[in-house]
Amino acid sequence: MSSTTAKATTAPAATTITGVSAASGSHRRPVVLHGVLASVGAAAATTAAATIASAMGVSFADRTGSTIPIMGFAQLTLLFSLIGVALAAVLARRAKRPRSTFVRTTGTLVVLSFVPDLVVGFDATSATTLILIHLLAAAIVIPTLTKRLAPVGQPKQGH
Repeated sequence: MSSTTAKATTAPAATTITGVSAASGSHRRPVVLHGVLASVGAAAATTAAATIASAMGVSFADRTGSTIPIMGFAQLTLLFSLIGVALAAVLARRAKRPRSTFVRTTGTLVVLSFVPDLVVGFDATSATTLILIHLLAAAIVIPTLTKRLAPVGQPKQGH
């Protein structure tokens, strides 16, 4: 036994947007900060993947000849990832089960994001590559945000 003893104290738990009690000793940064960082990482990853695919001969042109510019991958990934960050932040504050609600919602949205790739008129290789790029972004952003959402929402204080 050590001569130092820990004293238990009772204090109201301060909650963060992550849904994790600050009193629990967690040093996690808020969901928004991690989400923004993950969004930037996903934008870089999808742009790199599109650049590599293009260099390997994948065309991002549809049947009309309109081409997705490489920087369009960064822009759209960043835009839609930040929408996901905003969704996570709202769910962290308002949902009864933020984590499961976020996973179900974003899973559905990722699947819906495949629709344009399949109906706009890309060839099979291009459509498959675009779908894989959507999955790459989702694999970076969704788990990062999910880890920072509480499985069950925090009870409202003072009610």
